[in-house]
Amino acid sequence: MGVLLTLAIVLASGCEKKVQIAAQPPPDVEVVKVVQRDVPITKEWVATLTGLVNADIRAQVNGYLIQQDYSNGDFVRKGTRLFQLDPRPFQAALDQAKANLAEAQGTLEQAKSTLEEAKANQLRAEAGLGKTEIDVARYTPLAKESVISQQELDNSIQANLAAKAQVKAMKAAVGNATAAIETNTAAIAAARAAVDTAQLNLGFTRIVSLIDGLAGIANAQVGDLVGPQSLTPLVTVSTLNPILAQFAPSEQEYLSVMRRPGTSTAGDEAVLRGLKFELVLATGAVYPQTGKLYAVNREIEVRTGAIPIQVQFANPNNVLRPGGFGSIRSVVSVQHDALLVPQRALSELQGGYLVAVVGDDNKIALRPVKAGQKFGSMWIVEDGLKPGELVVADGVQKVKDGMQVNPKPYHARPENARL
Repeated sequence: MGVLLTLAIVLASGCEKKVQIAAQPPPDVEVVKVVQRDVPITKEWVATLTGLVNADIRAQVNGYLIQQDYSNGDFVRKGTRLFQLDPRPFQAALDQAKANLAEAQGTLEQAKSTLEEAKANQLRAEAGLGKTEIDVARYTPLAKESVISQQELDNSIQANLAAKAQVKAMKAAVGNATAAIETNTAAIAAARAAVDTAQLNLGFTRIVSLIDGLAGIANAQVGDLVGPQSLTPLVTVSTLNPILAQFAPSEQEYLSVMRRPGTSTAGDEAVLRGLKFELVLATGAVYPQTGKLYAVNREIEVRTGAIPIQVQFANPNNVLRPGGFGSIRSVVSVQHDALLVPQRALSELQGGYLVAVVGDDNKIALRPVKAGQKFGSMWIVEDGLKPGELVVADGVQKVKDGMQVNPKPYHARPENARL
């Protein structure tokens, strides 16, 4: 009797639960209408920062570093001395070069004196030759008439030959003196060049900044031996205002951005120059200054299929520094009559996306859609929805195809604030 009573109680409890389950109302879901409107299409690329000019300061001569004249991280002006090398060896080389120049100049003066003397000797020899020629011409007929002896004629002929030899020797001496002057003149030019080189080398011991900019931390210390062959520069000075952000869109992205409005053909660089660029910093904050196109590389890199582009940003407080990372974004086009739903309304499934559409009978229909670009907290749906349809805005994983639901207006969650 007790067993029958217990069985009756269990059966009655089960029936009561079924009645309660059947009596539960449809679950509430938040829904939103599919919106249709024109949407600006934004592209975003990873970017690195670099100075407008990055000057690697190197030693142009070998020497020991004896002084650093700036503090690491200082802003320096063009011509400011950054380092000083030991000038003593270069001063000694300059002094020696000047002494060699003075010696060459003295040798030249001596060669000029020798030339003047050789010319005077040549004139005297030519005068003596003239006299002996006259004597030979006068004595020859007299000797034939036996007015003078043959010996006197022979003596005059020998004297004439000697005078000719003397003239020839003096001409040679003049030529040698002239050649010596030319040689000494060349030696003076070489000595002057040596002085200029030594002067330059001495000047190179004073290492200055070639631009206005921010100097980095020095890569060498006082006492180091540095020179042109050093692997790293002594310091790098960068122009930071403005600063450049470098990024590399793919060839397809580049050509799509370059497309002329309303056509399918490529335009010119003016299309890019018309874009406004935003810089998103590593913290997620948006840099307050708007950038403008600075340069487009001449070629597309074969290995990556991308084209490097530089965008210029004002950097008045030098907050941005070379080597920093961020992302560049810009509105590159406008998609007309785009269909928008909240990003939460899409559920990814095996590489595709599903949305839960609420029909007029308040039943769920799970529908595959083609997702396009994201726009803020919204997502462009390129195929699978119609304007005005209701979709479950959040919690699509909690509903099933054909489920009866109670639609409620969607209350958007606050998105991450833009810093």
